[in-house]
Amino acid sequence: MASGIYLVLDSNSTAGRPLEDIAAAAVAGGVTTIQLRCKDLPSGEFTARVLACARHTSGRATLLVNDRIDVYLAARAAGADVQGVHIGQSDIPADLARTLIGPHAVLGLSASTDAEIDTANELNAFAPGTIDYLGVGAVHATPTKKDHPEPLGYEGLAVAVARGNAPVVAIGGLDATDVPAVRASGAASMAVVRAICAADDPRAATANLISLWEGETP
Repeated sequence: MASGIYLVLDSNSTAGRPLEDIAAAAVAGGVTTIQLRCKDLPSGEFTARVLACARHTSGRATLLVNDRIDVYLAARAAGADVQGVHIGQSDIPADLARTLIGPHAVLGLSASTDAEIDTANELNAFAPGTIDYLGVGAVHATPTKKDHPEPLGYEGLAVAVARGNAPVVAIGGLDATDVPAVRASGAASMAVVRAICAADDPRAATANLISLWEGETP
């Protein structure tokens, strides 16, 4: 699981711009992990968007599919260089997801409560490598996910990082101003949505976020 800035490329957050254009710009800016989230698209169109984005990420960044294991499998069958899926607590269980996607694909799981993190810990202890990383949040309230749990804040994020036995990707209303606190929490990565998707210049926004994460002057 790569560390640093993690882009959640959300189909509702691009200001009408094609998803593949944002993916291309983010990769050019240095991002190494992109999760494609298209909750409003039917299977066929979602698969087409995965194929389009994979042309820009192949060999340069990890491309993950949000929730839809069927779309991931379809894209793989169509020849897309896509590396895995990210699922939530209401999706199929993580152990079954792992069976479906195979041992070498990336599997991320959203977790926000102590109980959810403990369950993930137990599953990884019983079957090591089932879950590659935890997506923990929401750190702040965010309009891109209406059903987000009660915001954790930075302190809650740090507690979650310490509790889990898998790398943590922090998510939820995060932008460049959050980089120092998220890094201090011990999270392996910081996921952003609008900070790149809605930026006037997604490539420059990506490069700036990565420079801040790496402690360099943008």
